[in-house]
Amino acid sequence: MTKSELIARLAQRYPQLVAKDAEYAVKMILDAMTQALLAGDRIEIRGFGSFGLNYRPPRVGRNPKSGEKVHVPALQGRQGAARAGGFHPGRAVLPVAGAAHAHLSVTRRPERRCAASGAWAWH
Repeated sequence: MTKSELIARLAQRYPQLVAKDAEYAVKMILDAMTQALLAGDRIEIRGFGSFGLNYRPPRVGRNPKSGEKVHVPALQGRQGAARAGGFHPGRAVLPVAGAAHAHLSVTRRPERRCAASGAWAWH
């Protein structure tokens, strides 16, 4: 979904919302998220997922064609920081994402409550 598709869906779903207002709301949310990421903050939207910047240090890679070792520099971001953006889907998104994100694990859920303390027991 593109930004313009999101705006169109918002305007369609909420008829009392004018398309210009939906556009302004989406722009303000995305601007706030961008500013938070640039400031080094992590964004977490419960159930949906989290956005953050991950450090990517320099490393030695391998050319798949020739097999020779190649120096891969750190990713250079804002103010020389070696960071790359990342998204981690939440519980609500993982079943929808399907096999594309099968390698991502969901936090284990408790199986039963402890009779003595009432706390959840993890197995």
